[in-house]
Amino acid sequence: MMRHLIAGRFGPDDQIHIPNATDEQVTRLELVAGEKSLDHGIDGALTSLKNLNVFPSEIGLDLLIVAAHVHAADTRISRVEQSQDSWTREIRIVVPVSDPTRWKNAAGTLICMLDFLTGDRWSIGFRSRPKRFGSIIKSQTTLLPNTFDEVSLFSGGLDSLIGAIDLLENGHIPLLISHAGDSASSDAQNKLFAKLKNHYPSSSFDRLRLPMGFADGLVEGVGSENTTRGRSFLFFALGVFAGTGLGSQFMLRVPENGLIALNVPLDPLRLGSNSTRTTHPFYMARWNDLLAKLGINGKVENPYWDKTKGEMVASCANEALLRSTANDSLSCSSPASGRWQGLQGHGIEHCGHCLPCLIRRASFDAAWGPGSDSTVYTVSDLRAHPLDTKGSIGKQVRSFQFAIERLRRRPDLARLLIHKPGSLADEIGRLDQLADVYQRGLNEVAQLINGVTTKPI
Repeated sequence: MMRHLIAGRFGPDDQIHIPNATDEQVTRLELVAGEKSLDHGIDGALTSLKNLNVFPSEIGLDLLIVAAHVHAADTRISRVEQSQDSWTREIRIVVPVSDPTRWKNAAGTLICMLDFLTGDRWSIGFRSRPKRFGSIIKSQTTLLPNTFDEVSLFSGGLDSLIGAIDLLENGHIPLLISHAGDSASSDAQNKLFAKLKNHYPSSSFDRLRLPMGFADGLVEGVGSENTTRGRSFLFFALGVFAGTGLGSQFMLRVPENGLIALNVPLDPLRLGSNSTRTTHPFYMARWNDLLAKLGINGKVENPYWDKTKGEMVASCANEALLRSTANDSLSCSSPASGRWQGLQGHGIEHCGHCLPCLIRRASFDAAWGPGSDSTVYTVSDLRAHPLDTKGSIGKQVRSFQFAIERLRRRPDLARLLIHKPGSLADEIGRLDQLADVYQRGLNEVAQLINGVTTKPI
């Protein structure tokens, strides 16, 4: 195990000395391609926004560069190889920014949110960008204002699709934000965006898409990591980066149903590595703290924090459009699992048995009735035969069965269990509503898996 330092550099002549400890492996993260173009898709994002008459602030650009460091470290440092417990890594990043003083003031908040999000131990330092990169954003060349009045994350999932439809149906002109990660998610994003553009031809809404990834071997001698717990930091940062160019106060909308946002562990074993915190209220609150400390005139919010996924489907502002596009959305955590398992004829599709697939299936049944879900699932019938709890197919169903039975016996536990994933100190006035959405969300899944048999086989 080694501690790791990821040090950003603006080109080969950026040679400022960054001290490192003897047990710290140093990796140079090149931020410039060619003479002055920013690498890792950032220059392309700036060009795309310029074409939309959106000009982010230098601090907004700093945030995206910070996110590039976080994403590189998170995806290119193996947890198994580089931690004592196969999970917790020790990572330091040193980021060249436009205003180190402002960033140093926000460092404590940034470390708190990253530690919470990824389960690692982060340390963050800042230095000035080299002089010739002191100002990167091109000045605005047109007096025409941009037309966007909302910024909303657009992942290719069902929740983000509903979020976009609701905004468009209510007359808003959103700038949708996509991180082009794996091919399955990118394909879903592209299909859904094309269908929305076709359905709303008179709206000038648009999309910013960032394809950011890092080559295997970026960190010498160290394997890559596929858990990507820090990916949401990049996703949020991209949205804030774009939001700083709207010219007024903005709200970054993060559409996510309340059950997933809370992500209460389903059973005693579902902790740490098995429980993501992407949209947890504590994490969202720290984002707003960070923006305030950086002087960014924006906020982050989840407009569906008090709704189950089924309630989101049922209340979508255009049911007909949702019905015609939902099949192109991607909820599955392992969309290529059928292909990996060597199942004949299966490629990229929903597995049907992971946690997000089960919640998706339950949402359609709850909103539109059993039999209404036309999504193709690798495991199409959960009741066809007993599901093996020793393998992936039965594990999540069994975990849901445990959680559902626990609450059936002790409904009062809901108010206690919602605190398990993280602090809700920022949500004192909403604790009853959070406990209620947790119970309602589990009840939706209970209806889906009623009569399903799980056992070790």
